Amino acid sequence: MEFLVLQEKYLEAGVHIGTKTKVGSMRQFIYKAREDGLHVLDLKKLDEHLRSAARLISKYEPEKVYAVGSKDNAIHPVKKFCELTGCQGLIGRFTPGRFTNPARTDFCEPKMVLAVDPSVDRQAVKEAFEVNVPVIALCDTNNSLRYVDLAVPTNNKGRKAIALVFWILAREVLKFRGKIVSNEEFTAVPADFEEAR
Repeated sequence: MEFLVLQEKYLEAGVHIGTKTKVGSMRQFIYKAREDGLHVLDLKKLDEHLRSAARLISKYEPEKVYAVGSKDNAIHPVKKFCELTGCQGLIGRFTPGRFTNPARTDFCEPKMVLAVDPSVDRQAVKEAFEVNVPVIALCDTNNSLRYVDLAVPTNNKGRKAIALVFWILAREVLKFRGKIVSNEEFTAVPADFEEAR
């Protein structure tokens, strides 16, 4: 099966570069360890899981899918993804009780949560689990898969890596929804998902 983007594109964005730490549950996604101690993620598995994530997201009403990202590198990709797909973005600090406390003024009821980093966005991930909402998360080699229903094994720290993953997700979600039929119809480029430096 062909990759969703050329392998070179994945490599240029550094989606495969993990951390020096590996958590047991992420072992299945690690291709190898480099001499400098960094773990390398398996591109085939990343590609398969991106496809599955897009398929899953496309099955929900866009306004019921919440993309959560509190890291600086996640803000722009999440905003752009939501702008193109109609999903809801929750960026910056996630206030506890947002998914679990109906008395809150900012209370929301997602049907699915997409988290950029399950350790940084752990409050949102835990609350989604508490209210029985499926969680898709971008997971690096040092992330625990606790409360995560579908892991997308990727570098979730690098600016270019996060941007490329969200660009692919946006395109594939629109294809699964039938909004576009070919990759050529998707006019956004990965750079649109990157924070301007």
